[in-house]
Amino acid sequence: MMSDGLRERSKARRREAILRSAYELFADRGFEATTIADIAAAADVSPRTVTLYFPSKLELATSRFDEFANGLGEVLRDRPQGQTTLDALQHWLRDKVAERSDVDALYDRMLDLNPQIRAVTSASLAEAIQEGARILAEERGEAPDGFVPRMVAVAAAAVVSEVCHGMREADIDTAMAFLRAGIDAIP
Repeated sequence: MMSDGLRERSKARRREAILRSAYELFADRGFEATTIADIAAAADVSPRTVTLYFPSKLELATSRFDEFANGLGEVLRDRPQGQTTLDALQHWLRDKVAERSDVDALYDRMLDLNPQIRAVTSASLAEAIQEGARILAEERGEAPDGFVPRMVAVAAAAVVSEVCHGMREADIDTAMAFLRAGIDAIP
């Protein structure tokens, strides 16, 4: 009998193989031209296995972004007492740079070559912006639908999007300096 740890590692490897294969195919052939069967063959799994991990091709294409956005939301919501949202964002971005893998580079390439997927992730980013605005408004003692929290959240979302597309340590420093200066300029 397989131990739970071994079983979980095996599932993680299979999931990673599916993602890697899908992103490569989406980048090479395009999202529309790639089928679940193509992805399954490239990942050396059955089509049913692909759909067990990812119920639709679109969910597969956007799963990296969804994990990314959910992780950011978690970090902002669960930040330690006294830590600002910007400090939490900065720490999270640094962690993402440290964790970056070749699958992330494939994902970036796939997004560059499939504008329809980028559009879907942009729509999902709008939800993350609203959550960020609510958290920032709470921190600043302002109304969640106020102009300042919305403006800062939109700027932060743009920064996250830009930094995460290429992710370099120096970009994080520059982006955070930009955000902090912008907030400091608000009366």
